[in-house]
Amino acid sequence: MPLRRLAPVALISLLALGLIACTALTREEAAQALEEAELSGQASALTSNSIELTTTFTIGAAVEVAAGELVTFYEAQLPCAEVALAGATLTITYGVTGMCEYRGQRFAGSHSVTIMANEMSQVIVSHSWDALTNGELSVTGTAMVTWNGADLTRRVVHETTWTRISDGRQGVGSGDRTQAGLGGDITQGFTVDGSRSWDGDAGLWVLGIDSVAWRWDDPVPESGRYTLETPFDKNLTLTFSREDDTTILVVAASGAKEYEIRVNKR
Repeated sequence: MPLRRLAPVALISLLALGLIACTALTREEAAQALEEAELSGQASALTSNSIELTTTFTIGAAVEVAAGELVTFYEAQLPCAEVALAGATLTITYGVTGMCEYRGQRFAGSHSVTIMANEMSQVIVSHSWDALTNGELSVTGTAMVTWNGADLTRRVVHETTWTRISDGRQGVGSGDRTQAGLGGDITQGFTVDGSRSWDGDAGLWVLGIDSVAWRWDDPVPESGRYTLETPFDKNLTLTFSREDDTTILVVAASGAKEYEIRVNKR
């Protein structure tokens, strides 16, 4: 969940407010927490976008037929990708003719998709990524996605390793999240609840995700809350609320201190 644009403003706010109470994050810890959340968020957005690409098939069809429909979709909509089909498994290589782009995000790398079950009540799809990248971050790992036909949600259980390309910094982690279309319409955005955790340079980070709603063209969620447990035995909470069409208010709190950040669309 990309927090890239929060970091510079957040650091200035932290300095001005003196967010160094004994139970709060220090300035340096807060900077590291925001950076870790940014990197983990970029990895999540990258894989979520690739999962969304694999949803264009007929529910209830045989798994091999559904996989064939995905091939047709890729050939028509993403000529930047090369697709190979074997039974119900697709192997997709993005960026064969240059970086691919979908909903404003650029990516390249390898993605394997297996449709394991395709019933009206439940769809199960296995995903595997090898060096999937947006040019800044690379992700390798797996996810099992289970679609619930009754309440129109999907559960994503993942294990991934992300690497920042500029310096090789890594995070190794897992997560369990439930997602749904924003207002019932996934083309507008999504809602998510659950958690992610990862081991980074400083230790273990755990991110709780509570009723977060995110539009595809926004830089941060428009509502909901993140709670980040840090290796420093201190927490950082980020609460999101939309002020207008282009501005989202982020309230960051640690210990007894809190500060406000307004994030605008580019």
